[in-house]
Amino acid sequence: MHLCYFDENKHSLDRPYFFIGGLLIPDIKAIDFENTLGQIAFNFFGARSLTQATEFHGKELFHGKGNAKGRKLEDRVRVFQDVATFVTDNQIPVRMVCINVPRHEQRYKYPTPPYRLGLMLILERFAEYLDGENDLGLVFGDYEADEVTGAVVDFSEYKSQGKTPMYFGRPLGRLLDTVYFTQSHHSRFLQVADLLIYMAGRYENCDDIPDRWHEQAVKSAWEKIKASGNVIIQRWPS
Repeated sequence: MHLCYFDENKHSLDRPYFFIGGLLIPDIKAIDFENTLGQIAFNFFGARSLTQATEFHGKELFHGKGNAKGRKLEDRVRVFQDVATFVTDNQIPVRMVCINVPRHEQRYKYPTPPYRLGLMLILERFAEYLDGENDLGLVFGDYEADEVTGAVVDFSEYKSQGKTPMYFGRPLGRLLDTVYFTQSHHSRFLQVADLLIYMAGRYENCDDIPDRWHEQAVKSAWEKIKASGNVIIQRWPS
């Protein structure tokens, strides 16, 4: 059994790429992995508890906002570096979907909303990985009140139809039951998905990265994850 975690970013006119995705955790390693992430949390927050006060958020960590306000820049950067080491050392598979929203909306007369399309594609990528592992999975997402009901209904519809409604649709039978949504401060794995999505959204499709040490350090953490060979990003439209 694999536990599949995903998060997503917010797209806008100046940031037109919508990212959705995250990581797959083999259940037999979940406890050890939780302990490792708990240690990373303890090193930064001084506590392992799962609360909003001890939650990792990529945006807040990078900019020193929220529960990272007032913390030293090098300590905040270290969290990105530690998470990159966690992902690469444990060869954790990372799967993402990147949607160029303006191109998607220009190409199709009646374009599928980005979240709905992205969810369908990331479920395909999770199922594709599980096919290769000959394993089953459960899917967990960050709670978004305006998306939960639609996501659960869509998932059940894909399963009842036997595959996703793409031209080359993929069966999702290896993904069990439903899509489970919870608050991200309740799950360290969802918080890792948040950091992965933040780094991808910040550094993918961007050539003018500021030449500041912390910017380059976090970018290097993302490049380290990509260089692990366990990262696949599906780009849409292709």
